[in-house]
Amino acid sequence: MNQANQLNQQEYELCQKLKAMRLSGMAEELEQQLQNPNIDLVSFSERIGKVVSAEWDLRFNKRFNRFLKKASLKYPAADFDNTLYDPARQIDTNTVEHLANCMWIEEGRNLIVTGTTGSGKSYLSNALCINALRQFKTVRYIRANILMNELEQANITGCYLDYLNQIARLDLLVIDDFGLMELDLDKCRNLFEVVDSRDCRKSTMIVSQLPVTAWYDLFADNTYADACLDRMVHKAYRLQMDGKNMRNPSN
Repeated sequence: MNQANQLNQQEYELCQKLKAMRLSGMAEELEQQLQNPNIDLVSFSERIGKVVSAEWDLRFNKRFNRFLKKASLKYPAADFDNTLYDPARQIDTNTVEHLANCMWIEEGRNLIVTGTTGSGKSYLSNALCINALRQFKTVRYIRANILMNELEQANITGCYLDYLNQIARLDLLVIDDFGLMELDLDKCRNLFEVVDSRDCRKSTMIVSQLPVTAWYDLFADNTYADACLDRMVHKAYRLQMDGKNMRNPSN
């Protein structure tokens, strides 16, 4: 076996060792480098930097995808594209840019997103969720009626406290389509338990077509209405979206 073949064997064994140590990102990048006849033109520090970055990116993406799957987003590919700055959308972009850094989640502050149908509320809320997920914050996106149904089923099956504790631990809970259903006494109680378990500790984002001034009338019980709204609205950031309908391409 000549020197060239020995070197190839050494390279192969090195890549196999990296894979055995579960450093597959490093192994794949190193294999690509070794197959590049011009790789000697690249400095050692640049080469090792690419090897380490490949492993970092692989692990980041795997972990991010696990968090993304658990979040159950409606728009898992949502992002802050150039349409955000379209004047016709009437969006306070300065506020969105500040919210995008997710410091409000670190602070346990709530966010209320209201506006007309089709203005892109759900999409923008999902883009904010993705920014939070990239910081490996735990997120759950859920429609209000589904949340109420899950709470009811948890109560029936005897796992209500376990479900409530799961909700309470989330860094960010997004309740979309709030206001499309009236809240009877049981739903009032369940909603109160959710918002109270997160109050001043974890962030909740409420997305609704209805203005906040109309929320009180959704509750069948005035006491629960006062208690829930105080926890949901107090010190919450606001984002109003009354611009063009993003579902209508003719706009």
